[in-house]
Amino acid sequence: MTPMTTYLTMNKPQRRTVVLGLTAAFIHAALPVSALSTAQAKNLVGQVVDDINRVIRSGQSEPVMLAEFEKIFQRYADVKTIARYALGRDARSASPAQMAAFTDAFSSYFSRKYGAQFNEFVDGRIDVKSTKAVKSFHEVKAIVEFRGGSKVELIFLVSDRSGRPLFFNIFLEGINMLVAERTEIGAMLDQRRGDLKALISDLKKLG
Repeated sequence: MTPMTTYLTMNKPQRRTVVLGLTAAFIHAALPVSALSTAQAKNLVGQVVDDINRVIRSGQSEPVMLAEFEKIFQRYADVKTIARYALGRDARSASPAQMAAFTDAFSSYFSRKYGAQFNEFVDGRIDVKSTKAVKSFHEVKAIVEFRGGSKVELIFLVSDRSGRPLFFNIFLEGINMLVAERTEIGAMLDQRRGDLKALISDLKKLG
């Protein structure tokens, strides 16, 4: 099997300017140095990787595997942070009820989308390789190695800002998930003329 196909799209929004070079570090720039240890960050990603490996080796049907991947993201991802960043400046004007509804809809959409990508690792194995502290978060590198010898790099960014260790970003083959999702969600909102209610409804259908 060849390395996975990258499904992330980078549509350019019309209503907002998105700096694609923006890194996840800016989300945490104002935070104090995290109490999260390198060992805790590595352990978190190790658990994620173990669960993903368990699913891809299970031999279950694709719908069942996608449901399992969704559980993994719900368990280990800082979905609230990812959702707020994906919505961008519109998150500041959304009411608490709207933000809660968006986060819920985005969570299912996000989990299924990335679960489908991890499903392409069915002929490979993921192993954690290294961990390092980067200001207020930790960067954990993993490698997907396929039977034919080809490899894909995964980088998880981990923080405990939510009160426990969770990953808040992934780089898949060099593509920044946070930036890609902010661009994608921004484009979807543009297509709906800024109607957040319509976006939430459509995300539920996609999820």
